Amino acid sequence: MKALVYTAPEKLDYRDVPDPEARAEEVVVKVEAVGICGSDMHAYLGHDERRPPQLILGHEAAGTVKTGAMAGKRVTINPLVTCGRCAACLKGRENLCPDRQIISMAPRPGAFAEYVSIPPANLVEIPDGVSAEQACLAEPIACGWHAARVALRHDADAVRTGSCLVIGGGAIGLGAALSLRAAGAERVTVAETNPRRHDAIRSAGPFEIFDAAAQPSSAAFDVIVDGVGFQATRALATRAARAGGIIVHIGLGSAEGGLDIRRMTLQEITFVGTYTYTKEDFRQTAAAIFDGRLGALDWPQMRPLAAGAQAFADILAGDAPAPKIILIPG
Repeated sequence: MKALVYTAPEKLDYRDVPDPEARAEEVVVKVEAVGICGSDMHAYLGHDERRPPQLILGHEAAGTVKTGAMAGKRVTINPLVTCGRCAACLKGRENLCPDRQIISMAPRPGAFAEYVSIPPANLVEIPDGVSAEQACLAEPIACGWHAARVALRHDADAVRTGSCLVIGGGAIGLGAALSLRAAGAERVTVAETNPRRHDAIRSAGPFEIFDAAAQPSSAAFDVIVDGVGFQATRALATRAARAGGIIVHIGLGSAEGGLDIRRMTLQEITFVGTYTYTKEDFRQTAAAIFDGRLGALDWPQMRPLAAGAQAFADILAGDAPAPKIILIPG
């Protein structure tokens, strides 16, 4: 099969690789759409030791099952493979499983390829009328769905009738904004410094938009989701949080800096880190895509998998106006 292989920092090679053989109790899925994630970009830059060179990246995928009892079914893939037996899994917090693996992270090859192997329990069937390009967005949006659920648990009234700020207008941030709206949030603002993304954000939902670098906001927000995770975005989050508010931190941009711990203490601001999603989060996100609660989902840009290396270069250079690039094998 053809695959896009990460070979060295800022180098990807589109080449022939052996077809995957389904692992024990797994099935092979023919990939029909796969998104480029921020974590793929971290690996591409050589910043993720969990994704070493000579690895097939990509974990936001949908396609058609080729083997096993589900052969012929169109599916979207939950890429997080967990043990199902540990305390976290038994509590429905599979994202915290100590033995969790994810396709595109060693030792599991990812989905920037024509085929991928995955347990059938990680598959959600796609109904007629929903494209693979729409369905593969279940993975990135599920991160925001999980963040919205955490915020609801903290203060449901603040989510629904207060004001929400999402930092970052990429797929993770936009997914969080859409998830907050689906949870009943009436006022959602998106902070995005790349003006080329503003039109796509506006088309995705009724969001206020501002460029935090060019026009700093003095507004205070009850709920803040940081979908970027750099020092500057954490600093913005702690400045913008209202007393008693919550900051839900998804982004993995950098590890240190930005939090004003004194202000957070004096104002009783809650800070929560969230990692990916549970199986139930993923299923709920897929259902919301299927029934149209997250909109038309027409904001990604499609490119051939064979042109994937250029897509990565364009994202790195800031030349990709869409919040998400989806690669199409074949």
